Amino acid sequence: MPTVTVYGHDGNPLGEMDLSARVFEAPVNINLLHQAVVIYQQNQRAGTASTKTRAMVRGGGRKPWKQKGTGRARQGSIRAPQWRHGGVAFGPHPHSYARKFPHKMRQAAIRQALSAKLRDGELTVVADFAYPQVKTRQVADTLRNLNLEPNALLISRGANETLKLSARNLPRVETASTEALNAYTLLKHQYVVLDKDAVAAIEEVFGR
Repeated sequence: MPTVTVYGHDGNPLGEMDLSARVFEAPVNINLLHQAVVIYQQNQRAGTASTKTRAMVRGGGRKPWKQKGTGRARQGSIRAPQWRHGGVAFGPHPHSYARKFPHKMRQAAIRQALSAKLRDGELTVVADFAYPQVKTRQVADTLRNLNLEPNALLISRGANETLKLSARNLPRVETASTEALNAYTLLKHQYVVLDKDAVAAIEEVFGR
């Protein structure tokens, strides 16, 4: 069972905390993590790219010149793909890029991402994210006191509006709740910072 130090906002250790071995010591499968990242990115694509075929472009209903006798190549419409302002052959059309990711695979990817962060020394646990007011400096000071680069994911249990608003002006710092956790967001940031309530929620959901 892995053990981590719990820190306060000032960077001083407050004690230690045991973590679930099933969640934070899972064997890492690089292929599964790669699949989780690719599917997540695919599901974010809007799929709205669109072009007009020759049937959709306005005009071109009359044959530009007669079929024979002009010395020029035969043409049937000035909206054919080879013409300027013509339609596009084999161009993109709106469609969905969504792919399904099985629930058990998604949970396994999250466990493996958390385990990889802990193994690499990039996972930190703090007592809480209870900031008294919305202020960016509070979050910046916490990261600096923890000796973390400003490339971190801050995870709380449930929605923490004060934390979200306080961190939104920090570049490369993102907040997330345990309910919206995914492997891509965990791997996207160099450091992952959880509060004690978030650890309990993650172990409750992913430690089954």
